[in-house]
Amino acid sequence: MIKRNLAALTFVGAALAGTATSWAEAPGEADLILVNGEVVTLAADPERAEAVAIRGDRIVAVGDSADMEALAGPNTERIDLAGRMLLPGFIEGHGHFLGLGEALMTLDLQDTTSFAELVDQVEEAVADARPGEWIIGRGWHQENWRETGAEVDGVPPHDDLSAVSPDNPVLLTHASGHAALANRSAMSLAGIAAQTPDPEGGEIVRDADGNPTGFLRQAAQRPVREGMRRWFEGIGELERDDRLRRQVELAGEQALAHGITSFHDQGQRFDEIDRMQALDDSGELPLRLYVAVIGETNTDLERRLGDYLRPPEPGRMMSVGAVKRHLDGALGTHGAWLLRPYEDRPESSGLPQVSLADLRQTAMIAYQNGFQLNTHAIGDRANREALSVYESVYRLAGDESLRWRIEHAQTVHPDDVARFAELGVIASMQGIHATSDGPWVPQRLGEERARRKAYVWRSLLDAGAVICNGTDVPVEPISPIASLHASITREMANGERFFPEQSMNRLEALKSYTTHCAYAVFEEDRLGTIEVGKLADLVVVDRNLLDVSEDELADARVDLTLIGGEVRFQR
Repeated sequence: MIKRNLAALTFVGAALAGTATSWAEAPGEADLILVNGEVVTLAADPERAEAVAIRGDRIVAVGDSADMEALAGPNTERIDLAGRMLLPGFIEGHGHFLGLGEALMTLDLQDTTSFAELVDQVEEAVADARPGEWIIGRGWHQENWRETGAEVDGVPPHDDLSAVSPDNPVLLTHASGHAALANRSAMSLAGIAAQTPDPEGGEIVRDADGNPTGFLRQAAQRPVREGMRRWFEGIGELERDDRLRRQVELAGEQALAHGITSFHDQGQRFDEIDRMQALDDSGELPLRLYVAVIGETNTDLERRLGDYLRPPEPGRMMSVGAVKRHLDGALGTHGAWLLRPYEDRPESSGLPQVSLADLRQTAMIAYQNGFQLNTHAIGDRANREALSVYESVYRLAGDESLRWRIEHAQTVHPDDVARFAELGVIASMQGIHATSDGPWVPQRLGEERARRKAYVWRSLLDAGAVICNGTDVPVEPISPIASLHASITREMANGERFFPEQSMNRLEALKSYTTHCAYAVFEEDRLGTIEVGKLADLVVVDRNLLDVSEDELADARVDLTLIGGEVRFQR
């Protein structure tokens, strides 16, 4: 399994791999020292320090500034922290790296407050596009719109959208990623018409006459996305490679500017991994990526998965060690799989995306090939079923540490909370989701169900579960600071607090973005704390996140991001 592969990694020398915390135990000139700061190591000894010394890509000493100065030589670089906070680099526990890059290259619809604004953006994009070129955007949410027209499920029909884009297929992804709006051209290319049946796990939303409105839930998006994928495959290999490099460049810039040094990418198809590996081989990846395989059939996983296991290696930025599956959809689009129906849509309990037999088969393939399994589960039914599938494989594994993950775990029945800790399943959750979703979650679940089951971080932590935090970027902005603030305060945009009894304390929140995410991918021996022998992946923040007021915490800024002792971002 992955743990055995990671255990084979070697550090840069016996002295560095030990437990030394003072410069005397790691003699020699440092390449870089960071002094006069508030160093929060998130390790047991020392918990706090003033300075850190780095040689190569490793931390060689942690302690007082005077001790680090004694390690300096004529070639040593020096950074005066001037009282700023130094932390282990933030680890984005759940995001979509190439999706972030793509989102930065397409229409940003997050701030639209009406369907008309969305149409206006598409009209502007069409003016600069070639006929037949796809218009792509992301980020709209019907709960943010104030519409007065004829709407079905809160979303107007595609007519106005299609009118401004007659010669360009359009696909505009919902903020959650679990629904999309398509225009007439895109639906025509995908073969979606009045007589087209709903696919398993999806819904083609229709008007009173049975005609598609353009609102596609869950699996109903797939034919349109396949048509878009075919178009991109036809633009030429050179243009595709240039586009990939641009996605990587833009996503990397955003991540580094927010202090992210490692990114759990959920995930990539085999062909995308091949292309990303080529970029890694040529040294073009800007930060560490831990990639999950997604979008492949069980047949292809059985045939090819073993060839893609890639533990972390010195000099490499990308590793591959997980399989990602979607068991259900999102609450916002009524796709999360619930134990009982939605409060505001009593005819539905959600849209399961795979059968449990299919998920069990994936689980066995992952286990047999030494991969983690990361299952998207948002509804309480989906979480319960995923835990049961995991439990059946864990019995086979015995004492072996699998550390399989449930991605999101947004609604968990109280009876299932303790199962996370008992099984050792990682709760991969996103603090910012609770405060972003909070205004409308009670509409979906009802007040009582939301209070008992929704985003229950405190309950999971008290039960002994490990929470790995993140943003699900580009679903949410890629800001650990914002997600930490949300985890600690549960404060929504309107100033109200979303069931604040489920908040984390500050130390728990910081660990959820560092040590716990390192543990979640078997990398705790090299990442997640500031200790001698670990990789010098560090972030400098302009204030002490443990001590400042909650308002000041929200305004904190990343000043420096270092990966392997190299400054990759400076504000």
